[in-house]
Amino acid sequence: MSARTEYLTKLTDAATAVTWIRDGDTVVLPVAAGEPPALIEALSEQRETLRGVTVSQLLPIRPADYLDPGTADHLRHSSWFLGGPSRTGAREGWVDVIPLHFSEIPGLLRRGTLPCDVLFALASPMDEHGFFSVGLSPAYTMAALEKARVVILEVNPQVPFCYGDCHVHISQVSGIVEDDRPLPESAATPIGPVETAIAGHITEHVPDGCTLQIGIGAIPDAVVAQLTTRNDLGLHTEMLGEGCLHLVRAGVVTGRKKNVHRGIVVATFAFGTRDLYDFMDHNPGVRMHPADETNSPWVAGRNDRLRSINSALQVDLLGQCAAESIGPLPYSGTGGQSDFVRAANLSHDGKSFIALPSTAKGGTVSRIVANLTPGAHVSTSKNDVDYVVTEFGVARLRGRSLRDRAAMLIEIAHPDFREELRDQAKALHLG
Repeated sequence: MSARTEYLTKLTDAATAVTWIRDGDTVVLPVAAGEPPALIEALSEQRETLRGVTVSQLLPIRPADYLDPGTADHLRHSSWFLGGPSRTGAREGWVDVIPLHFSEIPGLLRRGTLPCDVLFALASPMDEHGFFSVGLSPAYTMAALEKARVVILEVNPQVPFCYGDCHVHISQVSGIVEDDRPLPESAATPIGPVETAIAGHITEHVPDGCTLQIGIGAIPDAVVAQLTTRNDLGLHTEMLGEGCLHLVRAGVVTGRKKNVHRGIVVATFAFGTRDLYDFMDHNPGVRMHPADETNSPWVAGRNDRLRSINSALQVDLLGQCAAESIGPLPYSGTGGQSDFVRAANLSHDGKSFIALPSTAKGGTVSRIVANLTPGAHVSTSKNDVDYVVTEFGVARLRGRSLRDRAAMLIEIAHPDFREELRDQAKALHLG
């Protein structure tokens, strides 16, 4: 049977595909722009016909009607990293949160620690050899593919055909649903003087030839804007976004100094604009790989001069970084922060940066605190943290005593809070 004939025999509609889910199954959905919207809509519409079904996912970005406390007994969301659509449910208790490192998800799926009975994924059109690309998010999709009883691809001509470990053959697919709606796009985040100052402190530590892991948001965008005069930077990152595209087009990124995937931009999922998705399409200079390749500290850390740039909501005087909750209230997830902090620690001349504005709530609250808010989730431990950066400077904590750490962190706190922090440090015998 030809690939095209097999494609036609497997073509179905989203409503029919959902009927292949059994009570008690776990459905896995890919990250962010890799979500299949037609299948999610059909799943939402039929949720009351299901019983005890779980939907597992990292970073949902599209609102979905199945995220509904009234039908959680039918269809319950299990989060590996919260997004806007799932955050309220996690705080109210009808969305489950599973703490884990992004790099470990593929292995946990393969071992069955994380179940997967059904995989719904967004894919490019099939090529002449019978292969689809799930390059928008191979992160854990490829591992889920190995374990799922049912694999449904939502094929959309808007999806780029990417290179890397992100290809699915027609023989591996149970059913195909076609859709052509536009891909979700990320909005630009305004860059202010605080973000510009933080970026300036970071970019002083990014010489020519470094390999970058960089995320999304105002601080990463500000960093990118200040790196346009560098040479031979590399990208080995988790998320491929607009900032990465900007550096490539500026001629700053060549990857010539990388030790792993030399000359290639490597990421595990993409979220940006149509311009980014077009750039990825059939581009041999970009390879999309699963998270146990991109986020593995032992793989990423083989690159010399790795620079990892991430954020936090709070940092205490010991150096503990809380990036995924506001006190006990879940906000996001661990994701790949610890993966890349450890990778930078393993890298020759590597450095990791936890960047955050010194204050929140209009300057009324310090983000540098004596103790984390009770119940806060620690994302990066005091043993792993390296550099902490605010608009007031840089504190290098790795290898420093608790007393030294407290003193350095107080110096980069907002001036309005430094005296109070010094008093609190003394009370904790850290000053």
